[in-house]
Amino acid sequence: MSTTPAHTASVAGQRRRRTLTAALPTRVALLFIAPAAVLFAVFVLYPMATAVTYSMYSWRGTSQEEFVGLANFVQLFTAEPYRTSLPRAFGHNLLMFGGAMVVQNSVGLLFAVILHRRARFRRFFQVLYTMPYLVSPLVVGYLWSLLLSPLFGPVNAVLKAVGLDSLALPWLGTPGTALWVVVLVTAWQWVGFPLLLYGAALGGLPPELDEAAELDGASGPQRFFAITLPLMAPIIGTVSVLTFIFSMEAFPIPYALGGSTGSPAGATDVMSLVFYRTAFESGSSNAIGTSSAIAILLFLFIFGLSTVFTRWFRRTERNILG
Repeated sequence: MSTTPAHTASVAGQRRRRTLTAALPTRVALLFIAPAAVLFAVFVLYPMATAVTYSMYSWRGTSQEEFVGLANFVQLFTAEPYRTSLPRAFGHNLLMFGGAMVVQNSVGLLFAVILHRRARFRRFFQVLYTMPYLVSPLVVGYLWSLLLSPLFGPVNAVLKAVGLDSLALPWLGTPGTALWVVVLVTAWQWVGFPLLLYGAALGGLPPELDEAAELDGASGPQRFFAITLPLMAPIIGTVSVLTFIFSMEAFPIPYALGGSTGSPAGATDVMSLVFYRTAFESGSSNAIGTSSAIAILLFLFIFGLSTVFTRWFRRTERNILG
């Protein structure tokens, strides 16, 4: 069967239209992604690349001197005060992460389960629990520093009023309690974050599984640990990784409660405070190089462990869900 030139042109036109139609979603997606990609490149990638460059040079104030390679990083592990303050601050960040996992995420999961099973006033309590993290962490930190004041704070006043004078402590003035106050205040502010994510995950689970287990005679705790919790493995992994990142980057609340020095006696010191002191308070001529090295070191640690945690959670998720 012979084809005419008109027929050939028609077939070619149809093929071009199909190609354009297939390419259109990709182009539209790129069009929507482009603004975010530009902002990410300008405000994240460029500063990151700049920090890497800065960390490999010596500085005299704001004047870049000679290339020193990894000398600024070596200084962090061999020279004071970094040799002492960095490991201490790093340990405090890890304790904040552990405290957030035990207190913040556990309480958030508990509240999410309770609200999921009690539809009445659910929205009200969700809003109530999530309101604190809509407030600036600096404001929250300063507010709690006033509430916990040993001179005029209402917390100690209430404890004394009910006869618990022994518990009326200078909470932020004692090294043994100051860090745990930071952990609890952080958990108080951010408990609404896991609550919302866990609540959304619970709302997306198929109710038939829980109903079938209930018909088989399984109790509430048995259904939760055998059915609900395994199905929530993906969101638990996501919340855990985000909690790790937030804990390692913690700055406003430790700064508001303990100041830039991590008072008392460095008990509330964290990595971000070490960076802040080095960059803005140390008075060192090489402050830019050393603080950039601290920032890069913190980024590599957060990125590396976040990647490891994500892969581990995904593997665990596959094992649980089969």
